[in-house]
Amino acid sequence: MKNRIFLISLIFLILTGCTGINSKGIFGTGVSVALDPRSLGTQIDDSVMQKNLAARLVLRDKSYLLSVNTKVLDGKIFLTGKVYDPEEKLQITKLAWETKGVRSVKNDIKLKEDFNFQESAKDLLITSQLRTALIFNKKINATNYQIDTYKKKIFIYGISKTKDEKKEVIREAKEIIDVKDVVVSIILVGDLRIQKN
Repeated sequence: MKNRIFLISLIFLILTGCTGINSKGIFGTGVSVALDPRSLGTQIDDSVMQKNLAARLVLRDKSYLLSVNTKVLDGKIFLTGKVYDPEEKLQITKLAWETKGVRSVKNDIKLKEDFNFQESAKDLLITSQLRTALIFNKKINATNYQIDTYKKKIFIYGISKTKDEKKEVIREAKEIIDVKDVVVSIILVGDLRIQKN
């Protein structure tokens, strides 16, 4: 009995600390175990992959801690952020592909430009508006999605239970005023390698 309690406590500690260095919100490895449709093993694998990649990126260049975001979902790595040099973008992609267990890499890293407070504020507003819309839409499980906005372009990552839910998320994103484009990286529960029973 003591071993079982110890094992449950250990898993709880691992999962409560699995939001990742660069994770914003409760997407991916930070999703509640009860709400995440991935199996517990897949959640742990994704968390380990994300932390491994984040650590290797920081070892390469400490500025990546703030400038590059990594997300891992069912063995698929999603990269966002900003770097100064196109060569850096290629090197980060290479590091992502070298991560043990990776199935695919999607690199949406942009080249840095001069900081523009007005653009950044608008991006933050767009992200907040979409997050609110997802929360209030009863057809959508908002906790399964991560949203990043860069230059009025929305990047959505997550897991949809159905195709209808995925369409609803995209519809909500396209209804936000001033959005230039919506880039969707949403996986359907049925497409996950291993699902919860």
